[in-house]
Amino acid sequence: MAAEKQKTFSILPKVINGNIAGFVAICCVFPLDLVKTRMQNQVIGPSGERMYKSILDTLVKTYKKDGFFGMYQGAFINIIFMMPEKAVKLSVNDMFRFKLKKEDGSLPLGRQILAATGSSVSAFICCPMELFKIQMQDQGRLGKAKLRTRDVIRNIYRKNGFFGFYQGFIPTWIRDVLFSIIYFTLFFNIYEFCPRTIHGEEKAWCSLACGCAAGGTAAFLLTPVDVIKTRLQTLQKGQGEETYSSVPDAFKRILTKEGWRALYKGGACRVMVIAPLFGITQLVYYLGIAEFLLGIKTNA
Repeated sequence: MAAEKQKTFSILPKVINGNIAGFVAICCVFPLDLVKTRMQNQVIGPSGERMYKSILDTLVKTYKKDGFFGMYQGAFINIIFMMPEKAVKLSVNDMFRFKLKKEDGSLPLGRQILAATGSSVSAFICCPMELFKIQMQDQGRLGKAKLRTRDVIRNIYRKNGFFGFYQGFIPTWIRDVLFSIIYFTLFFNIYEFCPRTIHGEEKAWCSLACGCAAGGTAAFLLTPVDVIKTRLQTLQKGQGEETYSSVPDAFKRILTKEGWRALYKGGACRVMVIAPLFGITQLVYYLGIAEFLLGIKTNA
């Protein structure tokens, strides 16, 4: 990426680009994210009964019940948090990659992993964001009176205080650490094989394609962790739904009562969300809108 070709590193344009990229990406894929949450939360009854049969069935039922804007339940709070979350994840990784480069400009695999791990600090933003988002997205599934975002936040704070916003932090952090390692390592290694122009410059579509490929791969591999995280962060349970005390407890009970397939609920939908989310994010990030607005010249 551009940051790796520069002799100096400026964090401000990276942060701005990350915010812009996060906003554009989440607006494009949020309805699928809502579908993923509802599919992961549903528990199949003893006779195989279920509310949602497929991704399309979930989309259709949600649209019929809540309309177009119902597909964006929880989007506002998600956008507010997603913008800085993506800014932190992308800019911190770029910064660490810049700092950890050898004198010849190379970056060994071990240092790539270290840089990716550093970007997982975004979990501190991601955890409350996803906690709020899940409560908003799940309201339609339970059929209860819908609350506004501020009511959801207020209820969580009244019940559990500030640290209640970090329910499910451990699985969120585990997922984000592993995701960052898989995603960034895979992204940059695939990116090395992308075609260049006659001047040696990267092509914009490469960022989109590599982001989709790396994001989709990481998303699928980590679906079990995301299912456990979603279950732990879902505060309002439906009839017959389990309440879990920890990550090991959730893993054991899901595996015992629902089978290993339950750990991959919403897996296809998760890939459909994360792949374009990171593809679009990387494309917008690559375009360097902030550098253009700030009048900063790049060597990309």
